[in-house]
Amino acid sequence: MIGWETRRVMVTGGGGFLGKAVVQRLRAAGAEQIFIPRSVDYDLRTLAGVREALREGKPDLIIHLAAVVGGIGANLENPGRFFYENAIMGIQLMEEARLAGVAKFVTIGTVCSYPKFTPVPFREEELWNGYPEETNAPYGLAKKMLLVQGQAYRQQYGMNVIHLIPVNLYGPGDNFDPASSHVIPALIKKCIDARDAGAAEIEVWGSGSASREFLFVEDAAEGIVLGAERYDEPEPVNLGVGDEITIRDLVELIARLTRFPGLLRWDTSRPDGQPRRALDTTRARDAFGFVASTSFEEGLRTTIDWYEANRPGAVTRAASSAG
Repeated sequence: MIGWETRRVMVTGGGGFLGKAVVQRLRAAGAEQIFIPRSVDYDLRTLAGVREALREGKPDLIIHLAAVVGGIGANLENPGRFFYENAIMGIQLMEEARLAGVAKFVTIGTVCSYPKFTPVPFREEELWNGYPEETNAPYGLAKKMLLVQGQAYRQQYGMNVIHLIPVNLYGPGDNFDPASSHVIPALIKKCIDARDAGAAEIEVWGSGSASREFLFVEDAAEGIVLGAERYDEPEPVNLGVGDEITIRDLVELIARLTRFPGLLRWDTSRPDGQPRRALDTTRARDAFGFVASTSFEEGLRTTIDWYEANRPGAVTRAASSAG
């Protein structure tokens, strides 16, 4: 068990969506020495940036969250960038951490690493039984290589590297930019924009038949901190809730919660992505006691409320309503 009070923790990506939640959770657990290498100061895609971050932070534990990510559209437009930048960041950081004597390295993988037709629920043993879904394979494989690296470093050097695989995340502070956002923030923004504009319908990609599992960001942060604190094994660990919802049901739920009364028009010429996605969460529960606690509708309401209060023009709209 880790005593957080004495640990020097580096959280890459600590200023991002998941990173902020992890840092908050670390502080709640008692961590006082947290170093967050900001990308404007440390370019972790470069060896010089990695080395400088390690010199400044002097960590004995690293939680590697930094990643170049996006939805289906962003993955289709940037396959080379998503592969290279995610791979090079992790590979160089882990090697330099080894050379610097960092005691523990927590790699955050991705559910996109699983094969396209993985039997549901996804069990960690299925990771190598096929090729990932094509639209996000470069990103998924880049992160998967960090699992290989961590296991190899554990075997050869005795380095304590663990690999956690969160399912799709959502929550307050998510990325709502339509060019790069994932499905939940993209749909929330689309429904609210259409509602406020009085639009008769919205367009949604795909057929709606694909399913996804979603983990509230604060639950994900709890799972990551528990794993960092209690887990020390080579096998990867899923972080999720163990339930799935079809995209069609998801869109209808978000439309209801955002009070968008219009029609949903499905553009079936657009890709669905992976057919189904839901995790077996047994290992996380048994290995370090993680069980997600936020219900999906509760998490969605919290996320929608946050976006309504923080989106561009929210203050102006609130003032107009009050007047």
